[in-house]
Amino acid sequence: MSAVWQYYTLDDATSKTATCKICNDNISRGGTSVANFNTSNLIKHLKTRHAKEHDKFTGAKRKNKDEPQQQTLEAAFQRRDKFPRDSPKATKITDKIVEFIVLDDQPLSVVGNVGFRRLMEHLEPRYCLPGRKYISDTALPKLYEAVREHISCMLKDVQAVSFTTDIWTSDVCLMSLLSLTSHWVDRESTFTPRSAVLHASEFRGSHTGAFIAEAIEGMLLQWKIPKSNVHVVLRDNANNMKKAMDEMDVPSLGCFAHTLQLVVHEGLLSQRSVSDALANGRKIVAHFKHSSLATARLEDLQKDLKMPTKRLHQDVATRWNSTYYMVESLLEQKRSISAYGADYDLPATLTANQWALLEKTITVLAPFEELTRQMSSSTSSAAEVIPSVTVLKRLLARENEEDTGIKTMKTTLLEAVQKRFKTIENEPLYTVATLLDPRFKDRYFTGADSIKHAKGALTREVEKMEALLSSRTTAEGAEAVPGNPSKAPRMEAQPDSSSRKSSLKGLFEEILQAHDEERGPSSTSSTQVQIQTYLTEQTIPRSDSPFQYWGVNQIRFPTLASTAAKFLCSPCTSVDSERLFSVASNIVNARRNRLGGERAEMLIFLKKNLPLLLKL
Repeated sequence: MSAVWQYYTLDDATSKTATCKICNDNISRGGTSVANFNTSNLIKHLKTRHAKEHDKFTGAKRKNKDEPQQQTLEAAFQRRDKFPRDSPKATKITDKIVEFIVLDDQPLSVVGNVGFRRLMEHLEPRYCLPGRKYISDTALPKLYEAVREHISCMLKDVQAVSFTTDIWTSDVCLMSLLSLTSHWVDRESTFTPRSAVLHASEFRGSHTGAFIAEAIEGMLLQWKIPKSNVHVVLRDNANNMKKAMDEMDVPSLGCFAHTLQLVVHEGLLSQRSVSDALANGRKIVAHFKHSSLATARLEDLQKDLKMPTKRLHQDVATRWNSTYYMVESLLEQKRSISAYGADYDLPATLTANQWALLEKTITVLAPFEELTRQMSSSTSSAAEVIPSVTVLKRLLARENEEDTGIKTMKTTLLEAVQKRFKTIENEPLYTVATLLDPRFKDRYFTGADSIKHAKGALTREVEKMEALLSSRTTAEGAEAVPGNPSKAPRMEAQPDSSSRKSSLKGLFEEILQAHDEERGPSSTSSTQVQIQTYLTEQTIPRSDSPFQYWGVNQIRFPTLASTAAKFLCSPCTSVDSERLFSVASNIVNARRNRLGGERAEMLIFLKKNLPLLLKL
């Protein structure tokens, strides 16, 4: 409402005149109907007859921020003009659109979709949305180079890098990708473990060891990483991968999770009675997976029985833990499945003996599932392999009253574990990493000879590191971290997000308590003194971080800390590569099955590494 009305009154809303409060004159409202009324005559009357009040009115009008201001002609034309493509505003918006495409797995063609274009037109009418070709050929490579440069800077002064690698073949097009993911410890930020995808390159031709070795060497060359800086390469147990690492002459280790897969299949799932029970269970799950009617009936039964409404888990042949989850879901829904079988046909049924066998199978496999979950986390390292195997052997060898009917299963699995992991305590990549993990040290080796060989390997590695550090011009003192170096760090134990009861609870602590090392004669060499001092100190809780420990204690044990940075950067599984290919399957999908290898690599690279630049 105009401020002029503070000087006038109306008899009613339809009155053709307004009465001036100052002089009581009746002033025309400038029209014959309500639709035509205006305030021009009222303002003119104030201006000619009441100058003082008119000045107050115009001042109030200028101060009223809620009063809509008419746009100037120049401003109106500027609002109609589009931003130049290279303007800062347009460039910023384009960058955000590319980030949106990368982070949310959107197709490059999204910039041509009607809904998206209408949204951008509404948000910023002056922005000219580029086409798919500009995003693909200009904007995406620009972001790729920026992220690549950022990772190059992060890797610049790193002396030891571990890698995981694997090959993936798409289900929707004839494309294979060879991945290379780097892992290292960033000592500039208090011993923080880092990882970055370097490549997910299209891999053409035969998947032989020679071709794989040639491709990986080319990747290292592109990143200017000498093979002398390669600490270890984590791979699967395929022969072509083993041969490739031998061709490259770099240290390599098999994936711990893949070896556990072989242990379970060889030790348990290959037994005829177990296989038959699993086959029947698999048929039951498939019945509900392929029939919406059967699924609806099962859900109704679950509600009638006051059970949680859950669907059965389908297993995957290449992942034994998926078989564990399938059996677990079957046992959980045993009542509803039995009720379903009483009223409707099932392709297979489980006998009472088979149900009991599945329950025993779950009991035996529980510690394997728990270890697989723990070792597949992003923070697990090669240092955890020897302690985990030691605990697993002790658990399988222990007899108790609950083992009735499953002793044979446990014995078979124990033999498989001993067979598959019989050489791990002779592998320096494992033994030295275990010694340098302050949670384990030398407490989990199974014999005096193993401890002796492990300490010998550690001594050699520390001496090599000491020689390397002495030849470098950078002073170790510059890397010291403030804090009290005499105390090991304590971290708040994080609650386990899983509701599963731990099958390994107490075994790690039990081994620590039972450990009673026979001390040899003390040595006077600086290397031996540093090692002995470290090993004789108490281990830190298993829930604490070894990286935080070394970040605090590197000033006390400078050479040991540098060696720890080298050996603890190695993961124990190639799960990172498998997770990478889950991203790849979301990018190279049915909607984008014609995506080229170069563009696919850029999208995968950015999807995994862009958070490092954006600090998400």
